[in-house]
Amino acid sequence: MSRHLGNARILMYSHDTFGLGHLRRCRTIAHSLVENYRGLNVLIISGATIAGAFDYRARVDFVKIPSVIKLRNGEYTSMDQHIDLQETMKMRQSIIRHTAETFEPDIFIIDKEPLGLRGEVEETLTYLKTHGTTLVLGLRDVMDAPHLLEAEWQRHDTLGKIEQFYDDIWIYGPPDFYDPLTGLDVSAKVRSKMRFVGFLQRKISGDAQAQAQAHAQAQASANAPAGAGDGSDYLLVTTGGGGDGASLVEDVINAYKADPTLTAKAMIVLGPYMPGEQRAAFTEACKEVPQLDVIEFDNRMEDRIAGAKAVIAMGGYNTYCEILSFDKPALIVPRTQPREEQSIRAHRAAELGLVDVLAAEEACDSLKFAAAIKALLTRDPPSVSAPGMHLEGLTNITQIVDEWLQHKGHQLTVAKA
Repeated sequence: MSRHLGNARILMYSHDTFGLGHLRRCRTIAHSLVENYRGLNVLIISGATIAGAFDYRARVDFVKIPSVIKLRNGEYTSMDQHIDLQETMKMRQSIIRHTAETFEPDIFIIDKEPLGLRGEVEETLTYLKTHGTTLVLGLRDVMDAPHLLEAEWQRHDTLGKIEQFYDDIWIYGPPDFYDPLTGLDVSAKVRSKMRFVGFLQRKISGDAQAQAQAHAQAQASANAPAGAGDGSDYLLVTTGGGGDGASLVEDVINAYKADPTLTAKAMIVLGPYMPGEQRAAFTEACKEVPQLDVIEFDNRMEDRIAGAKAVIAMGGYNTYCEILSFDKPALIVPRTQPREEQSIRAHRAAELGLVDVLAAEEACDSLKFAAAIKALLTRDPPSVSAPGMHLEGLTNITQIVDEWLQHKGHQLTVAKA
């Protein structure tokens, strides 16, 4: 059964300067909401260069704003090198404001950046607040090391602006995992708006589900042992967007070359933002190691992770949610620049027994990395080592949106899906 809300609209903002995490998180929430509400339309504003490479459900669409790339040193530059960054920012700000005015959303959800990239959403927040739109800030479970986040936010009075603009703050994780604003001087008013909704559970696509059911039926009819021939005999190595994933890929290849007893098949997903020269070099290098397969990008990473027997990753938010959702043993090799987010998340998850962690400098030791990979193959999944995972984020968000939209006068009816 699904519910129907008459002509309700949600606008989402995803600044997308580095990687795919923000867009993928927005897309996950949008898809969950339209699955629950037949009369709801969601529009995502995104700066991702490959926003169009993903599929979107009916009643979910996106508006592409000019892309800005975040460099490894934390600075920004226009994707089009012939356009000045300031000009690009003016175009982005104008498109965001015009989209909001035209779309007239009931709810506006901002992902991670309270004022948008370089404050580009502040004008739109001011406009929408005077027009009755409910303003929501969505924060991942870990933002950054407290001293780094505090310094960044103090420069722009971000906490003061959060208190001024936002009606609600959603934390995409449970309260007993991590507080993304820990160590900051947060007012009681801001704290009162914070809701820890839980991690955002993922699921495989309909095509993958049908294939899995077909495999299961074939095995049952042939009395084959569980898991035989179902394709789940590979390790998955993922770098997320891939812009900073070259070290992980290189270390995995070197580990396989250094230890001939490491015979497990592995599939390496390089990521669409990995520079072309590096992608070509790694593709050639993997030809020398028969256990390794390599692909550049898959817009259905959920299916890849669901099909793997274990995962090696850098540990961004979406990958972590997928590891928990599909209950996969995982080895995390987090980055520490330009943010410490991945490292904080990985070590907290390791404390809880959910994953194994290997520091990037340790992964450079090929034999040590090979040993860690072999140990991963015998590791219990998260549900065994740390039961009671909190994956109710999408359910909680649906309930919150339900209450708000009904309060705004949208009639709720129940209809057959």
